[in-house]
Amino acid sequence: MAQHRFIAKLFAEFSRNCFPMNTESKTIRNLRRVSVVGTSCSGKTTFAKNLAEILKVKHIELDAIYWLPDWVERPQQEFLDLVEKAAAADAWVFDGNYTRTREIVWRRATAIVWLDYSFPQTFYRALNRTTRRVFSGEKIYSGNRETFRQAFMSRDSILLWVLTTYFEKRRRYTKLLGEDILSEKEIFIFRHPKQTKEFLRQVRQINA
Repeated sequence: MAQHRFIAKLFAEFSRNCFPMNTESKTIRNLRRVSVVGTSCSGKTTFAKNLAEILKVKHIELDAIYWLPDWVERPQQEFLDLVEKAAAADAWVFDGNYTRTREIVWRRATAIVWLDYSFPQTFYRALNRTTRRVFSGEKIYSGNRETFRQAFMSRDSILLWVLTTYFEKRRRYTKLLGEDILSEKEIFIFRHPKQTKEFLRQVRQINA
């Protein structure tokens, strides 16, 4: 029964991705401070970097603030203080899903972008990115590297994390982005990379 439910979810995700919501035509009004969210490995950081470059503002990656060398977690209050300080700036593009920082970042954000890609697409990205990082020895946050054991043989595996959190995060963002408290913020929901590319093209054109 559980297997049938999982297959049904995958089919729903496939169908939804084939007929994505058209948010490309939505008016772009205020991208002064943008929060980019989405399930793990949906491409938040790459998108946020590109957007920040076009807007000529600072890109702030929550993972880069949170992780210290040797995959040590930064103390919570120190982490929150650093995020609060960064969010106080006049213009930025944040990316990340930390629940404890949402109120800080969203309070200041003028726009929220949700990369709501399908599960197959997201998991493929996760597998591709993790494999590349493991075999290239690419350095990420604070000089940390992903190892084969960590990626494929650990409870901390990002692949396992995507598998176990994808659908819950989608439900959470569906609810959060429908709340009246966010009615004054611009909200963009992209369900396919083609939409994000078109959005970046429009922003680039506006800021040319």
